[in-house]
Amino acid sequence: MNQDVKKRIESLINSHKVFLFMKGTPQAPMCGFSGNTIKMLKDLLEDDFKSFNVLEDHDIREGIKVYSEWPTIPQLYINNEFIGGNDIISEMFNTGELHEILALNKPDRTPPNITISDDALMHIKEGMKEAGGHKLFLSIDDAFNTRFSLDTPKGYEIVAQAGDLDLYMDIGTAERAQNIEITWLEELQGSGLRIKNPNEPPAVIDLSAAELQDWLDTQDIDNPQVFDVRTADKIAMGTLPGGRRLDKEAINEIEKMAKDTPLVFVCQVGQSSMAAAEFFRKKGYSKVYNLTGGYDAWKD
Repeated sequence: MNQDVKKRIESLINSHKVFLFMKGTPQAPMCGFSGNTIKMLKDLLEDDFKSFNVLEDHDIREGIKVYSEWPTIPQLYINNEFIGGNDIISEMFNTGELHEILALNKPDRTPPNITISDDALMHIKEGMKEAGGHKLFLSIDDAFNTRFSLDTPKGYEIVAQAGDLDLYMDIGTAERAQNIEITWLEELQGSGLRIKNPNEPPAVIDLSAAELQDWLDTQDIDNPQVFDVRTADKIAMGTLPGGRRLDKEAINEIEKMAKDTPLVFVCQVGQSSMAAAEFFRKKGYSKVYNLTGGYDAWKD
């Protein structure tokens, strides 16, 4: 292979103990396999790994396949050694072998306690009548997005009981699924399953301009970090004291903060900022606030 490309690949692999070649970024994976691998790495390491988006560099994208003699992406390296792609990583993650390589404690494989209503159980069973040999899988990612799917078990899954129904899941989901409640709702907008998850971070808190002003006036050590989601030209016309634009650099800084850091998000009227606040809430931040009425309310 091209020696310059080889040197670049080796430089990337040597840049961190855990390095992933993937499609997209950890914040925005561009394929399901890369997204699944990122989910597992975050479960184990949070953000203590590095990655490279092969979609941004054709030479690296093709070169890494030659370098590893592996035809697909993502590809994971630990301590400069090629570990494998998504399927191999998934198996190692769920069996605990990946934990051993990373010198982490082996995972707890105790099935979670799950409560399900009779209506929910009936509708799920009805929907599985044509499932054939497929089993029902539950997935809850690190942002607490929950989904059900039908798939064939690979043999390393954790199996929990929901009534008399078997629910298959990986170890990350099993931890996040402890004591969830599955019910069936009939509403004017439609019907469907509802998942109540006690492990999910607290809801975003609405904060008035007056309450925020009082908070900032206290000069408390626990004062919030304020982030403005508007465009740079809007912010140039005025923002809150200490307010920073929520750009890529700010996002990277937030991801390094403790999960109990108070975060306040602001936009013009309080709508776009709610979406940003919800994003970080789902990332596990427990003190997330949205400025009600946005900058307009603050200015008034």
